[in-house]
Amino acid sequence: MESKQFVLTAWNAVMDETQNPLRRFPLMTAHMLMQILAWMWSAIFSLAIGSYFVFGVTMVGHSLFIAGLVVTLAVFRRAEARQEHR
Repeated sequence: MESKQFVLTAWNAVMDETQNPLRRFPLMTAHMLMQILAWMWSAIFSLAIGSYFVFGVTMVGHSLFIAGLVVTLAVFRRAEARQEHR
């Protein structure tokens, strides 16, 4: 497998809500679980490098990034729903 394709497949397996194991949960539940996982990984990496300050920054960064993805997804889904009703 080409490295670019491998990265894309791995990314989608984790970040794409239609492909990862959280797809069976309601979107709000899956979003909350993704937030918790993001905080967990932020803590792991921050503690691994010994910086408590980085934990706060990365936690906020991950939260904003995931929230942005969720808002974008919601807007796209509403736009598609409007297209279907026309």
